[in-house]
Amino acid sequence: MRKSSLSKMDKLENTRNRQRAARHSNDMNAMTGHTQSSSVTPQARTDTLEILSFLEDFSDELEDTLEIIAPNAHLRMALHLLQGHFDAKTITPTSLISASRVPYATANRRMKEMIDDGLIEQRPRTQTGKSFSMHPSDKLLAQWMQLSGRVRRLADGLFGGQAKASETQDYYYGGSYTEAHSIPPMGVRPDPLKVPGGIRVLVHGDPTFMVMDNLKRQFEQVIGTEISQRAFSIDRLREEALRNAARDTSRYDIIAVDLPWVGEFAVKDVLMPLDKVMDLARLDPADFHTAGWKAAHWGGRAYAVPAQTTPELLFYRRDLFAKAGLEAPATTDALLDAARTLHEPRRGRHGIAWNAARGTALGHTALMTMADFGQPVLNLPEMAGGFDTDQLVDGRYRATIDTEAGLRAAEFLLELLKFSPPDILSMSWYERVRPYAAGSVAMAYGYTLLAPYFELDEASPAFGQTGYLPHPAGPGATPIAPVGGYVMGIPANLPADRIPAAVEALMVFTSPEAQKLYVQNGSRTNARYSVGADPDVRRASPIFEAVDGMSWRDELQFWPRPPVPEIGGIIQICGEEFHDMLRGIKTPREALREAQNRADALIRPNVTPS
Repeated sequence: MRKSSLSKMDKLENTRNRQRAARHSNDMNAMTGHTQSSSVTPQARTDTLEILSFLEDFSDELEDTLEIIAPNAHLRMALHLLQGHFDAKTITPTSLISASRVPYATANRRMKEMIDDGLIEQRPRTQTGKSFSMHPSDKLLAQWMQLSGRVRRLADGLFGGQAKASETQDYYYGGSYTEAHSIPPMGVRPDPLKVPGGIRVLVHGDPTFMVMDNLKRQFEQVIGTEISQRAFSIDRLREEALRNAARDTSRYDIIAVDLPWVGEFAVKDVLMPLDKVMDLARLDPADFHTAGWKAAHWGGRAYAVPAQTTPELLFYRRDLFAKAGLEAPATTDALLDAARTLHEPRRGRHGIAWNAARGTALGHTALMTMADFGQPVLNLPEMAGGFDTDQLVDGRYRATIDTEAGLRAAEFLLELLKFSPPDILSMSWYERVRPYAAGSVAMAYGYTLLAPYFELDEASPAFGQTGYLPHPAGPGATPIAPVGGYVMGIPANLPADRIPAAVEALMVFTSPEAQKLYVQNGSRTNARYSVGADPDVRRASPIFEAVDGMSWRDELQFWPRPPVPEIGGIIQICGEEFHDMLRGIKTPREALREAQNRADALIRPNVTPS
């Protein structure tokens, strides 16, 4: 559907939902100074554009001071080309020649030399192919990454600068080897995608996808066509994806899917299996965090590509723990002791915040808390490092809620309630992290995608004082970090003539280069090992090193929310029954029994007999 064909009601609904879903992103943008008119945040500007500006200004000084020095046409054109690429501005041969500061004929020869050397990509701007836009090639981008890193380190080493001495030393004692493996900026596709109306994307309104929207102009330049992005809150996103599947043809080329929905969306033909339309090897599956890649599968087939892997962690204030003489909590008992010690409501501080709002939010907490006590919500077979989800497609599963581990989890949440803010029963995804960022709670369970609330706000008491832990474990269990986040897939009812463009756009949106760009612009999610190992990413936040460590220790797990078709209903049921328990309407035993009965009724009609 072309953008211009949207009805007034569709446009109004789109605007309202984007505003509602992106409200938290506006908070983050205010912290970073990010605006819709700029495709690069201050951090990305420091790492990339400041080096460009320095080299351009330095060239000006040389040429102005020493008149015998002629302009370096190759350098001037390379800098102009890179600046346009990072600012998502169209560069024409005429503007490139003008930027060279040498006579036209000389500049034209230098430009041809750069094209012949593979430094410039030419993209046709018209159907006749007589007009081109000019873009830096992958070769130029890779060489630029090496040069900019060396220039920065050289300047810091000779003149001081902003880098720490240890960073300069790292360069001489092996750091340059690591820097050489930095992921370069995204390069443009030589051939723009040709698809009527451009690429249409349905996403969740979280910080990572809002960063992607803020960078829309840059992505449009990369793929060579318009991008229309529509954002919804989590429940509305699921409803819209299911409505879209019921249409004769999809309104979207790519849709974002919460990890637990993969099974349902595969069974209901919401998503098409990717091996049907592309060579999966192009995605480099081994580069994705194992838990995130496995969670994108159903019945052994990949239905989507991880776009953001964001485990739920325990955020805790290291300064408050040190002042109170507390160790970082590794067990649920230690967590309760810490929450009790740090809970001082008369001084405006509470022990912990978490997802406790009725319905979807608390339902996720219930499933993850049962997992903290070693109990999946379904009777999954045990395996090394957790529980096996590969056989779920057979349908031989049942709910396991009303168990002794389930009771311990319910009683733990009742204890946690005592050291939580008074409005905890209405707190959900973002509300639980805002008070942590403001300093009114000492700990919070939260997805890594919410870390910008305090990592990018120097006024936050939690800025630079936050530790990251997997979920503390109950007796007999091991710490895990339940994997959340979104994958991106192609709707099963997408017309065949749009599929090739959708595949190529999907490759771009989930590439290492795109993932690094998200991080540089404020995201704190990452689906790939290569991105987590990138030195620029490591400098952006300690969260990436922490999550990589959890992944290598096999603590990242997605079995706490197994992706069966009924999981949405099970989450809703637990969110309702546990909420009644927390309000004192039901005892833990009653809430567990009712949740078990309702889950059994939901699953039983769909289960394949043993």
